[in-house]
Amino acid sequence: MTVPLVGQPLRVAIVVPPGGLFCARQPNSMETVIRTLSRHVSAQEDVRIFCTAGAQDHDSAVPVVMIDPAQPNALIEALKAFDPHIVECHQHVIEATRIATHLPDAVSVVYRHNALKASKGLINRWRYQQRYRKIDHFFFVSQSERRIFMRDYPALADRAHVVPNAINVAPWRAEVVERDKLIVFSGRAMPEKGVAEVCAALPAVLDARPDWRAVLLLNDWLTHEAWAAPHVAPLRRYKERVQVLHSAPLAEVQAIMKSADIALTPSLWEEPLGLTALEAHAAGVALISSGRGGLKEVSGPHAFYVDPVTPEALTTAMLHLIDHSAERLEMARAAQTYVVDEHSPAKRAAELTALRLRMAGRAITA
Repeated sequence: MTVPLVGQPLRVAIVVPPGGLFCARQPNSMETVIRTLSRHVSAQEDVRIFCTAGAQDHDSAVPVVMIDPAQPNALIEALKAFDPHIVECHQHVIEATRIATHLPDAVSVVYRHNALKASKGLINRWRYQQRYRKIDHFFFVSQSERRIFMRDYPALADRAHVVPNAINVAPWRAEVVERDKLIVFSGRAMPEKGVAEVCAALPAVLDARPDWRAVLLLNDWLTHEAWAAPHVAPLRRYKERVQVLHSAPLAEVQAIMKSADIALTPSLWEEPLGLTALEAHAAGVALISSGRGGLKEVSGPHAFYVDPVTPEALTTAMLHLIDHSAERLEMARAAQTYVVDEHSPAKRAAELTALRLRMAGRAITA
């Protein structure tokens, strides 16, 4: 590894996964994290983002290097020209190992926004472990994800680190009072997100409290429509009281969150962190959460936790928060304050910078 000279900025190459658009008009959660943290790069770093698709409207605070995907070696040549001390590949392990082979003097990092593949059987365990050994460090977005990795690959535990997601609160933040008696679910239209349980729970709530409404913000609808549509269909009888939106623009999602009283994150799987939960808290919405995976790291004590997740448990939780408005408002205020303090971009970016400097053998300066 080439250690940067004292006084020389630490050159960091952030590599967006193959095919990633890195477009501010079509953001996904991973690219939102990259964009948010890169707005707080320290003076000790020289950061470039390398992207093989899109990026015409990247809205990035650091330079974006666009790579022609039709040229197989274009990414490697561009990285060599930059001569990074650290190559930080987001999500894509195979790409990271390929780059590490061509840039052996750079510290190689895989920055995972969800879990790495778990080992199934001795042969798979050996195969994945051999691949992962080629990577110097792994960044995970929660302690939950790091624990899963260490459970599956204990020999690589010292390479695993945690950099929780940050959120820019400003576009989401709203006062918690004078809301619209609105319940909102935001997430991919897939079983793991608890969509079926939400759809089964809402009728009892809407029948019991006819002045309340619901909005389902369902992403990746085309991929999951065959499974999700039958669960959503019974809610059509509520007409305008239940609005279903597919892959809504970010501005519309923010506007809806700012007007909602209750948000639902009833994930059935080990959520890597839970960006939608962060967004709900930032918007000042009282959150009902399963608390699974990294969700409790997002919310701390400031969510109404339901586990196991059943339609009956969700109905009970929603009716409780509807009928106890003072508790609901206090929960929303406390969570919003917690997110502002705990998940601020400046704080997370400083943690990321300190981690990069340690990996490169650099002293950390103020």
